[in-house]
Amino acid sequence: MQNIQKILGHMRKAIEEFNMINNNDKIAVAVSGGKDSITMLMGLHSLQRFFPKNFEIIAVTINPGFDFFDTSFIQNYCNELNIKYIEEKSHIKEIVFDIRKEKNPCSLCANLRRGILNSVAIREDCNKIALGHNEDDVLETFIMNLFYAGNIGTFSPISYMDRSKITLIRPLIYTPEKEIKSFIKKNNLMLMPKLCPMDGFSNRENIKNLIKNMEIDIPHVKSNLYGAIKRGNISGWKIK
Repeated sequence: MQNIQKILGHMRKAIEEFNMINNNDKIAVAVSGGKDSITMLMGLHSLQRFFPKNFEIIAVTINPGFDFFDTSFIQNYCNELNIKYIEEKSHIKEIVFDIRKEKNPCSLCANLRRGILNSVAIREDCNKIALGHNEDDVLETFIMNLFYAGNIGTFSPISYMDRSKITLIRPLIYTPEKEIKSFIKKNNLMLMPKLCPMDGFSNRENIKNLIKNMEIDIPHVKSNLYGAIKRGNISGWKIK
């Protein structure tokens, strides 16, 4: 795999700094088929070869019920890597768009997917779930919470859910989106096409464009935001 060393460097830093992985963990890797989840899956598989702690991974895709949701390429990747793959079918599309007709569906969709993912993880005896939020997602969520909700917070690097006894980990939080895109492109990896009607029209997309425009006048805006999150120990972040 070309360019995998950069990805592994970022992932290992996050995993070690926040103690995301311990011996004998069984991790359900959430694989949507997008660039982040495919990169995370391949990164965790590569880490298994030299990481000092032994852990097991399985790949899980929640099928939301969109037409043309073809996961065969994910299955092929998992077969090549000898990773167990589960496609869990759901009625998320029907609930969110057909029944509820949500105008801002992202939150409900995410909650439904998370609930199904938790159920699959419990069924498969996993004690952790890996989510593919990258460095840019962390910053975008921070600003979204500030602007839209009036809260100061973002994704936690690691969080324990009391009800399900599952720990969520985010191994890509130090990995810039541009490096993930480069990894996907250089290795000519197939991705799931954008099927959700909200793709490109969400509040997150607006914030992504805002940060991009801010970088023109403030080149270090991303590192400044990241520094503020860590120095403030926001949402469980802490400089060690």
